[in-house]
Order: sequence, then C-alpha cells, then structure tokens
Amino acid sequence: MQERYIKSLEFDKILLMLANEAVCPEVKEKILHLTPLETKYDVRQALEETDKMLSLTFKFGTPRISGVKGSLQACERAVKGGVLSMAELLMVASALRNFKNLKEWFGQSDMELSVLDNMFYAISPQPQLEKNIYQSILSETEMADTASSTLYDIRQKIRRTESSIREKLDTMVKSQTTQKYLQESVVALRGGRFVVPVKSEHKSDVQGVIHDVSSTGSTLFVEPTAVVEANAKILQYRNIEQEEIRRILASFSSQIVSISSLFYQSYANMLEIDFVVAKSKLAILQNANKPSVEDGDSFSLIRARHPLIEKDKVVPVDISLGEEYDTMVVTGPNTGGKTVTLKTAGLLSTMAMHGLLIPADAQSKVCIFSNILVDIGDEQSIEQNLSTFSGHMKNITQIIKEAKKGTLVLLDELGAGTDPAEGAVLAVAIIEHLRATGAHIMATTHYGEMKIFALETVGVQNASCEFNVETLRPTYKISVGIPGKSNAFLISEKLGLPKEIINMAKVHLSQEDKRFDTVLSQLEDLKLELKDNKALIEDLKSSAETQLEKAKVKRDELIKQGQIELDAARQKAKDMANQVQTEAYALMDEMKILQKKENLSSQQIAQRAREIARKDSERLYLQTGSEQQEIVNHEPLKTATKGDKVFIVSLGKQAVVNFAQDRNGMVEVAMGMIKTKVHLSDLSKIVEVKTQAKKKFVPRPKDKNDSQTVHARTSQMEINLLGLNVDEAIIEVDGFIDNSLMSKLNILYLIHGKGTGALRKGLHEYLRRHQNVKSYRLGVYGEGEAGVTVVELK
Repeated sequence: MQERYIKSLEFDKILLMLANEAVCPEVKEKILHLTPLETKYDVRQALEETDKMLSLTFKFGTPRISGVKGSLQACERAVKGGVLSMAELLMVASALRNFKNLKEWFGQSDMELSVLDNMFYAISPQPQLEKNIYQSILSETEMADTASSTLYDIRQKIRRTESSIREKLDTMVKSQTTQKYLQESVVALRGGRFVVPVKSEHKSDVQGVIHDVSSTGSTLFVEPTAVVEANAKILQYRNIEQEEIRRILASFSSQIVSISSLFYQSYANMLEIDFVVAKSKLAILQNANKPSVEDGDSFSLIRARHPLIEKDKVVPVDISLGEEYDTMVVTGPNTGGKTVTLKTAGLLSTMAMHGLLIPADAQSKVCIFSNILVDIGDEQSIEQNLSTFSGHMKNITQIIKEAKKGTLVLLDELGAGTDPAEGAVLAVAIIEHLRATGAHIMATTHYGEMKIFALETVGVQNASCEFNVETLRPTYKISVGIPGKSNAFLISEKLGLPKEIINMAKVHLSQEDKRFDTVLSQLEDLKLELKDNKALIEDLKSSAETQLEKAKVKRDELIKQGQIELDAARQKAKDMANQVQTEAYALMDEMKILQKKENLSSQQIAQRAREIARKDSERLYLQTGSEQQEIVNHEPLKTATKGDKVFIVSLGKQAVVNFAQDRNGMVEVAMGMIKTKVHLSDLSKIVEVKTQAKKKFVPRPKDKNDSQTVHARTSQMEINLLGLNVDEAIIEVDGFIDNSLMSKLNILYLIHGKGTGALRKGLHEYLRRHQNVKSYRLGVYGEGEAGVTVVELK
C-alpha cells in the first residue's frame, strides 16, 4: 500500500500505537515500516500467534522484556575480537536475563503444540553466565572485589597501604610542629598520590615532592618523603588491578563469543516475541478479536468499531462485501457516518493484512486484498492549484490505473464538487469501469442517480447511514439494501431556514425527484417497521431461550434429586440387609445359649425362641415401615374375630386378626408378611388414625454381661475362613487387611469357627505380630462369640 493510502485510512496512527507497546528499539523501528503480509497462510499464522499470545497474557500476565539497546552490537564487537567494557557486558547480561524470563514465562503454559512454540523453544538462556556477569560487575564503571580472587587480594593490599599512609599523614597534620607549616590540617589526593597542603613560604620546611599548586600560588600540595615509597606501591597495585580487570573483561568477552550463535538466534526470537506481545497488548487496548481469513475475496465485519474513536462514543457497525454483491453505495445526510463506515472497512482490513487483531466480533471474516485504494477527504490543493473536484479526479485516475481483481476501492463523495448532473453520470461510469476490472468497491454519494443505479444493477447494493432528524445527530448505524435520504429540507428546517424558502425549493423539484423521494420515504417507514418487528422477534426469542434454559435447569435438578433419592434407597436397603445379618447372628447366639441351659425344658426353649423371633420381627417391621400411625381415639376390644382390622397399641401398627383369642386371651395377628401373637388388651378398634413420622430404630441395648462394644457390621468388614488351613487363612487375611486399610476400615471380623481351635490359634499368633493390627479379641454375644475374631486396625 502506498503511504498516502495508509494515511487516508489513518493506519499510520495505529502503527504508532503499536510501536508504543513494544520494548526493543529494533521492534519499534520495524513496526513503523510494517508492510502487509503477502499470503493468506502468513496472515492466518500471524493472527493465530497474536491470539495465542493474548490468551496466555490473560492467563499469566505480560512476559517481562527489558530494554536491551546495544547488546547485539556488543556481542558483534566481541566476535570481532574486541574486549567488552563493563557497560557492554551489562547490556549483554540484560539480554540474557530477558531470554531466561521469556523461557520461564512460556514454561507456565500447557505443553500442547502451539504456533508460539518455535519462537520460545529457539531461545537459549545462559543463566550461569548471566549470574556471573551481574555478580562481578556492580555498575557501568565498577567491578566487584569478588570478581576474582586476584582482584580481591590486590584491592586488600591497596586498602592496607592506603590506611598506613593515612595514619602517617594524620599524625603529621595533627603534630604541633608540622601544623604551622600547613594551610589546612587535611590529607588530599593529587595524581593518585596522598599529599598535604603546605604554605608556599614553608616549602623548604616540609621535605617531599611537590605535585600541585593552588590557583593563587599560596598553597603547595606536597607528598612527604615518608610516604613516597608507599604511594609508589599503591600506583603499582593500581596497575595490577587494572590488568586484572581487563583480564576479567576479556574472559567474559570470550565466553560471549563462545555462545554468540545461540545469542544471535535467541535475540532474533526475542524481537519476534516482543513484536507479538506488542500486538497482543494493542488488542487488549482495542478489545480486539481474531477474525477468520476467507479463501475468497469477501469480508464480513460484525459489530466493527473504528479503533481511533473513543470507546464510549464509537458505535459498532456491520459491514459486508463480496458475497452477494461486490459494490456498496452508501448514502445518507452529511455527518451521517458514511466516511467513518468507509474508513472502518478499509482500516480493519488493513490491520488484519498486517497480522493485527481487529476491534470486531470474533465471528467476523476478512480476506486478503492485493491492494486497498483510497480516495477519502478533501483533496483541494492550493499549492497545485487544484479544486476539490480536480483533486478527487487526480486520485481516481491513479486508482483506475492500479485497480484490478483482488483490490478494494474506497471512494468518498464520488462525483462531488462539480455540476450535479455531470457528476452523477460520471460517478456511475467510474463504478462500472472499476467493477469491470474485478475490484470490490465501497462508495459514498448524495446522487439519486447512484441510488437508482444500485437498485437496478445486479451485484450493486444500496446502504444508508441512519440519521436522527430530531437531534440532528447521526446514529452511525448501517442499513443494507435501502438507500438513504439526504434529508436536506428537513435538516434545513430544523436549523431555522424559513419554511417559505423550503416550500419554494420543493416546487423546483422535478416530478421524478418527488416520486423518488416519496419512494424513499416509504422505504424509510418500512425499514423502521421492520426494525421494530425485528426487535420484537429478538425479545420473543430471548424470552423463549430464557424459558428453555429454566426448563433445562429444572429438568437437571429433578434428575439430580431422583438420583440422590435412588442412592439413598440403595444405601438404606444395604444397611437393612446388614442389620438383618447382624440380627440373625444375635438370634443364633441366643439360641445356642438357650440350648446350653440344662434346667430349661424343650417347651420353655421353644416358647423363648418364639418370643425372640416375635420381638425381632416387630423391630424389623418398624424399621421397614415408611410411616407409623397412632390412635387418636382408643377403644379397647372385648373380643376379636378373624378378619377384623385392629390397632396394636404397643407397636403403633395396624394389623388383621388371623385367629380369634385363645383361652389365655392371646390373639394371632398379621402385619403384612409378619405374624405374631399379642394379648387382647393390647388391641383396639380403629376409629380415627393420623400419620406421624417414622420412629427411629433403637438398637438392642448392650447386655450388662457384654465385655465389648458391638460395632455396626457390614459385609465389607468380614471374611469367611471356614475350611482353610492356617497358611491359607493367613494369606487371605493378609490381603484382606491391606484392602481394608485402603478402604479406611478399622474393625474387621475373621470368621474361623470353633472346631479344634488350631485355626484360631494360628490366626491369633499371626495377628499378634502384624504391624497394622492394634488389637484383637474373640467375638462377644451377637458377634459370633469364639467362632469369630474381631480385629482393630491402627
């Protein structure tokens, strides 16, 4: 693009903004002379790099790059054999620090492949060399004592010698004998030597070498004979010091030469990264996004914003060209935003072609034009004796020479500045000629002929910039497909032009112009109606989407609630199964105890067994019931007949009589699948019932004879070892303990039976030595007694 086209679009201002975001001087210079990328692949690559850097910047902050001016030249001088100064070495170290910072910053990102990988992976930090330089060189003129052991030793000698000289001279200047010869009681330095200020008339009274004289001649700076030799030593040490400093500088220079090829590559990549970082920082300032790059020659800018208009004033516009039409004729009143529309389309296309993200929605599409030709602004030139019309025609003549397929032509106020009739037909002819070259065109105009041309010609589209005639301010909104009105009469009337003048002007309008103006007014009204309908449709659509979203949320909540209830039911069933198993063990143990009691008859044992079974059945039934009922009005029964519905007061449950009462007053009743006998006095007639919350199950109280607490027992906590020998059982128990530790279980039940006791004894011996076993014991009543060992893990 020619520089005058760039300035017409104000792209030079965008480049200045971009250069201000760069750190390295070389990058700033590169930006100010930036040229468009040549291929779609290059543009896609550059946009992808900037977009990736933008996302990493949002995540990790901007990578740290400090100024490195002169470091590349310093490295080149070292390669040529030069010994770098301390200032030059600090420049190189600053570049090395940048390399390290960039590598560490990129190391935070995920390791997925990205377009930035090659930039960062080609950087080679030299952390040790960087550290050594910074530790050895304190400033551009000062080297640290610790730069080398030799330098440290020689500086120690210098300090000791200087200290001895000062002591001697301090004694001299404080001596009453010598003081009268001195101008002042101080010690000074002249030519690197320590001297004392002697009055000129007493120069023969102080033996030594005169090194300087005051401007008035009244003071002589004398090096006393007593310190001449010591001063000479200091000068000798200073020479050795300088030689050592030069050696250190030469050593660092040599190390830089050895890594020069890596340094050059890293430096080049650092500049490239600085450029991409600058583009990402500009994108943040402009709230820019990455558009897609089309293979054809069409573009669609969605909610595009001119980047040089203040954010709180700019109005987003939608601009499309190239798919359904290759030419857009933009009409509307003056100051209606026509020129801004042209500049926005041209500027954003230019930015994309230079690899910059654009201030538009991410759904926007751009294409690569071979050139963007621009005629925007007042081209009047006093120096060249050109009128506005002549200036425009000179530009358009050059544009016609350069226009071809793949170019974008932007023409502002085409045909203006001359006779309207001739200007209108000339504008139409220019558009037709440019279309024949294959160029894409956007032009602004006031001519009705251009509007009619756009209406009648395939591939040419009208567009209008909206204008609020009440406030006399543009809205900067574009309506594609409808030509705009200039509204000259209405605007003039609003600005105070007498109405009779406006009416007189309307009389002079041709009938054709009046009809066309009427059609435009009708189109304007239709446009407003369509706009209102579109807004209503959008509101309805938004409302429907909101309702759909709420329905989805409600559905997800119901599904989640159902899953929770299902999980709770499954857990409840599992707990009940475990409880039934525990109760079964307890029943078995109690039956065994009854069988061992010799003083009980078989009839008493059977009666006791029935009582145990009845009580546990009742407790189980209470657990499984979802709700419990209670009598409101209690009427005791005098007699019970088979089939009667009764209420068991002690249990708070309904039941059905199976058999009438026997001679002892016992009645057999059924509660679902459970049958039991209760006394007639515990039954009542059902008169009125109400539902109440389910009673919480209370487990069997601990027997006063039990020595251990009965733990809630699940199938995960026990292992059946019956039928195994000791070795086999130990193998099973060892794995069982490991799995239990992983499942965070701390109480285990080993079912080994009573038998001969050999298996129990072998297991106990094993448990006694196991490092994860805290304690073990035989089971108690309800746990399986001596047939079960209960283990507590650490």
